[in-house]
Amino acid sequence: MARVVHCPADGDDRVLAADAAVADSLLAKGRGLMFRRSFPGDALVFPFDGVGVRTLHMVAVPFDIDAVWLRDGRVEQVARLSAWTGLGRAPADTVIELPASAANGVSAGDEMLIEGR
Repeated sequence: MARVVHCPADGDDRVLAADAAVADSLLAKGRGLMFRRSFPGDALVFPFDGVGVRTLHMVAVPFDIDAVWLRDGRVEQVARLSAWTGLGRAPADTVIELPASAANGVSAGDEMLIEGR
């Protein structure tokens, strides 16, 4: 499990997820949140070996989420993805999926820390 901390420029750090699951295998990354009724822990973190365009889809995910794409710990994009039909993509080396509204206040250019992965 990992902890996700939002570090905005104003210095008012806040924990977005205290108990985030890490999708550290190919199978876990492929499954993501599909066919689940809730998050494993309070977020799901997808670490990758390098920067690439990372696409998220919401097929078989029955609830809305907030998605955050990171490159070297800096937010590239934040999006709300709708249940079943949402789609998002951005360059990233890490993607974080959070419950809807959990990423309110997170903006491109902010920093995020993932502790304990």
